[in-house]
Amino acid sequence: MQNFSKLCLIAGVVGLSACVAEPPNSAFELPVSQKASLEAASQAQTAEARIEADIAYLASDFRQGREAGTEAYEEAARYVAGRFASLGLEPGADGKWLQPVPLRSVQRDLDVAAMTIKTAAGDTHTLTHLDDYIIGRSIAEPSFNVSAPVIFVGYGVSAKEEGHDDYATIDVQGKIVAVFGGAPSSFNSEKLAFYRSTDNKVKTAAAHGAVGLIILPTTSQLARRPWDRVAAGASSASMTWVHPDGVGDVSSRQLQASAFMGPTGAAKLFADMPLTFTELQTRQDEDLPMEAFALNKTVTLNGASSFEEKTSSNVVGFLKGSDPALANEVLVLTAHLDHVGVHETRSGGNDHIHNGALDNAMGVAMMLDVAAKFQGGPAPKRSILFLAVTAEEKGLLGSDYFAHYPSVKADRIVANVNLDMPLMLYPFIDVIAFGAERSSLGPVVSEAASSMGVALIPDPIPEQGIFTRSDHYRFVEKGVPSVFLFNGFGNGGGEIFSNFMASHYHQPSDDINQPIMYDQAARFAELNYRIARRIADSPDRPTWNEGDFFGDKFGR
Repeated sequence: MQNFSKLCLIAGVVGLSACVAEPPNSAFELPVSQKASLEAASQAQTAEARIEADIAYLASDFRQGREAGTEAYEEAARYVAGRFASLGLEPGADGKWLQPVPLRSVQRDLDVAAMTIKTAAGDTHTLTHLDDYIIGRSIAEPSFNVSAPVIFVGYGVSAKEEGHDDYATIDVQGKIVAVFGGAPSSFNSEKLAFYRSTDNKVKTAAAHGAVGLIILPTTSQLARRPWDRVAAGASSASMTWVHPDGVGDVSSRQLQASAFMGPTGAAKLFADMPLTFTELQTRQDEDLPMEAFALNKTVTLNGASSFEEKTSSNVVGFLKGSDPALANEVLVLTAHLDHVGVHETRSGGNDHIHNGALDNAMGVAMMLDVAAKFQGGPAPKRSILFLAVTAEEKGLLGSDYFAHYPSVKADRIVANVNLDMPLMLYPFIDVIAFGAERSSLGPVVSEAASSMGVALIPDPIPEQGIFTRSDHYRFVEKGVPSVFLFNGFGNGGGEIFSNFMASHYHQPSDDINQPIMYDQAARFAELNYRIARRIADSPDRPTWNEGDFFGDKFGR
């Protein structure tokens, strides 16, 4: 006999009339034509079938690419809430399924953008927007107009524990600093990701008194993403989240202006210098020292942005732990629900819907399957919070908002397990466990992987800085030991990853027509479940390893 209360909860969430009782958030309503999708996923008997049904719904053209702040995204969020309810979870956001995330959309004004270079001899050169550079968005203020001398400071990295400080020999107070993207290749993969992030470069420049930042492209960055592709995204909006007092969250208000240089613009910026931009790129390519120097030029950066207030939802489901001593502690599982929406693509064609099947309907579907596995087994000793976050594609905003304003007390959160863009296109034999080696989660992950015959491998693409580019990192910044699994490069995975990034990443072709291997998706979900199960049932709270860089920097 089926549980009446659970059936009633499902019926209420999807808008059926089978029950009289009103469940939490009973106002949720899916279109009649789509209720069958939730029912199919809820009633599926195998992990493969559950995952396929959830992806089919979330990555459908009807979801319009699930862009944060759109009704199509909210429809997907209501669906996930319905699935949480069908799995017997409790609403985890102060008695509700949805945590509203206030967002501010920031659109740069392409017509206002201007950048000029004035030489020591008094000559002024005007650069061409989108050909030579992209002006930064003015997130803190509606406009900026900054003129200041320019100083080249290598990577713009200050990592004294590594014996590397690009700011050590020069004063940049009141100056605009020009820095390469990236960071020294000698840094550990995850530390490299930390120092190469734009957020870190902004904060470091501001801490040294700079008023502006110009980011220069490296050869490898242009090879991965040519300038025409970068410039094509200039018309898109960025976002930040907004504090309850109405102030948008920004990295630093001290940094007034920014720009991203293309190769032609960078060549103009370094014209008549002792080192040309091409020579500087060569030094960067070869890991040669890049000493700071003044360019003896003044740059003017002028930009403006328009703001639009939006709201998008994190979806929060809660499973209470069974152990009186451990139930107050919470393991958080995350997967981002949003994708990039509908817009023109570099490849042309009539399909402009970026469905986001693998990025990241797959991760959400796997998280739902993990929840199903917990409900099908013994109750976990610790409580588990299942969190489908919004606006990851806008800068990890949904997870950052939750990390600042969690629905449970922050000190109760003991660990995070994150699912993002598992490429289930081949039988995987190994995984990369980002963050695992930095805490006591390392042995937990190793044991779980070994139990399934899966090898752990080092990060094969450290230059891409993946460690700081997914939602687990917002928990790391709050001192929470975290792990993010990515399927490895064995058994042809490296070639498949490269092909996906070149041809399908953030493109309409990331849809359910790809050769998705749902049996492998079920395996990957099982691996994450085994990791989560071990964390949930362990008598010991996860801890940072002694002397770990992130533990020392963020640990509480």
